[in-house]
Amino acid sequence: MTLTVAVTGKSGSGKTTVVKNLLSVFREKFPEKSILLFDNDLTCELGHTFGMDVRETIYGIRSGKHEYKTGIPAHMSKQEYIEWALEDILIEAEENTDLIVSWLSASKDCRCPITKQINDALVKLISRYDIVIFDCEFDLKYLYQLVDVPIDITLIITLPTKESAKLASRIEEYSAKYATEGQMGVVVNCVEDNAEQIYNIIEEYELNLIGTVPKDKNLMFGSFDKTSEIVKKAISQFIYRLNIPLGDLR
Repeated sequence: MTLTVAVTGKSGSGKTTVVKNLLSVFREKFPEKSILLFDNDLTCELGHTFGMDVRETIYGIRSGKHEYKTGIPAHMSKQEYIEWALEDILIEAEENTDLIVSWLSASKDCRCPITKQINDALVKLISRYDIVIFDCEFDLKYLYQLVDVPIDITLIITLPTKESAKLASRIEEYSAKYATEGQMGVVVNCVEDNAEQIYNIIEEYELNLIGTVPKDKNLMFGSFDKTSEIVKKAISQFIYRLNIPLGDLR
């Protein structure tokens, strides 16, 4: 089975930092498992954390602007072509971990055949991996416009302010129908010494608190790869609150 984890939240909340350190935790706990990082954020920042400037995207395939690494094989159906093209833009980020970048997505209302063909090809691609981590836009709707897959865990990253908690409640509302039967909760990032206040704010908006991440001042000075022992340790401490089918993954 494939475990799917979506990381959502407002831009600037630390989504990519959480994704990168969540990856490190998964790599330590499940070193033999294959992982796909799916960058669905319009900033396309995730590749930068691996020192890569990724230009080849799913949107490039859709728009016909992708420049292929090899010649296009002959005698393929359109569906086979889409599946082959996705393989062409997969990048090995590190051992046993691949990266794919979406960039722009079309609306599900689009009746173009390629919309369904890309969805079907992505579902097939995702099913090959043990774990898939989606670095999402604001909520799950943007991801759903591209591919319709069950989301097992949705983490809404928020900052330790009342305004951010209110926004997180909106993200939860917007995303709920796309995460049917999946676990959804909030991770409060950049926490300092106001834990009690945070719990009160989270309770006020009736959010499910998964965990908190302390503020790492080193990240404020432009840590290029977004790795942080502080963030990683925090994730390791709350990861067992997630509904991860440990028996199946092991």
